[in-house]
Amino acid sequence: MPLHKGSPEPDRRPSVNPFFGEANPVGGMTEAPPEHRLPDGPLPPMSAYQLVRDELMLDGNARLNLATFVTTWMENQAGVLMAECRDKNMIDKDEYPRTAELERRCVSMLADLWHAPDPSSGVGCSTTGSSEACMLAGMALKRRWAARNKDRYPSSARPNLVMGINVQVCWEKFCNFWEVEARLVPMEGERFHLDPQAAADLCDENTIGVVAVLGSTFDGSYEPVAELCAALDALQERTGLDIPVHVDGASGAMVAPFLDEDLVWDFRLPRVSSINTSGHKYGLVYPGVGWALWRSAEELPQELVFRVNYLGGDMPTFALNFSRPGAQVVAQYYTFLRLGREGYRAVQQTSRNVARGLAERIEAMGDFRLLTRGDQLPVFAFTTADDVTAYDVFDVSRRLRENGWLVPAYTFPANREDLSVLRVVCRNGFSEDLAGLFVDDLNRLLPELRRQPGPFTADRQAATSFHH
Repeated sequence: MPLHKGSPEPDRRPSVNPFFGEANPVGGMTEAPPEHRLPDGPLPPMSAYQLVRDELMLDGNARLNLATFVTTWMENQAGVLMAECRDKNMIDKDEYPRTAELERRCVSMLADLWHAPDPSSGVGCSTTGSSEACMLAGMALKRRWAARNKDRYPSSARPNLVMGINVQVCWEKFCNFWEVEARLVPMEGERFHLDPQAAADLCDENTIGVVAVLGSTFDGSYEPVAELCAALDALQERTGLDIPVHVDGASGAMVAPFLDEDLVWDFRLPRVSSINTSGHKYGLVYPGVGWALWRSAEELPQELVFRVNYLGGDMPTFALNFSRPGAQVVAQYYTFLRLGREGYRAVQQTSRNVARGLAERIEAMGDFRLLTRGDQLPVFAFTTADDVTAYDVFDVSRRLRENGWLVPAYTFPANREDLSVLRVVCRNGFSEDLAGLFVDDLNRLLPELRRQPGPFTADRQAATSFHH
């Protein structure tokens, strides 16, 4: 009795790598499984693994992705912890009380980091990312506005939210989904984010709040949160309007506390009502985990907090999602424990040093003009110099992709549609060595780009590779 399974048929050729077979390299792999319907029968686990893995090889290398803010490297120990916790459902706090406790500790740590009045009783929760966290913060702002104005407006009234046109797309989604008018402060000249006085001028009695972005995805710059609060303070003195501020700190809320300690942007400002961040960005955790925190319980309307009798326990929850793995929350606590303040400071400073050094080397090439230099978020944007006519930023992005580098090229929004840029995001794991290799590849491409008769990109909207 042979140990292998199946017998080869001379008139049938394998359509899948013969080595994917369970035992006999030339038997049982004559038909590839269908791609758009369920196969009729099962495959051996190793065969299924190899088929999926081979296709995923065609994805870009995450470590060379200079477009994403999302963490692409963690220590092996964090990966092991995440694997051990991926079957734990975050919502089942009765069944997984220690996982729930780690979430509570993370909220307290962030409340302390962001100078909440009483960090020990921090009000917040984990989310699947900053998009969900922003939705929660926006909902709280709208409900608080509705409560203040219940005698003047029906519950169906449409209020407004003021923010810069550079906000992440999740805020556009919030306004769309929750029937809120988006009032956008446009870019002007060399100002690529919100202007405090322009934002205050857009506010009225129907404004639920103003969003300030600590680290714009367009160019990595911080918006002036303290100046915004001062403009809104002056507005309240003149008109009596008390407009709260939400800080979208998706990236900057995990950079500024360590590298820009003198910058006042957080709960030290009484007008700041809530803050969100992405644990999976400069929080240094694999996707997806975010955090939403409020100054105090008064800023989070209780009607948004659900108490669910589920699997034998009474649990308060105010997240949009229900079931999700506890792995990312555990990884966040591991990273907080592993690095501490000094460790985070070292990691973020290294990323900023890489960004600033790389920006200077790109500027020294002479073909490019820097918009930002990586001295706030470890992110910088640059465009072609005025005298460069043979190619544009979209050509550069396309040619860099040939060497594996994913660098987004995109056009700025209203009032600066004339400006197209490249953006580089430097994260933990993007080292000085990798930055040097990037510069080498860019230098090798420039002679060819300079010889072009003109930019090759006809449709800039189709060419853009910008994704928040």
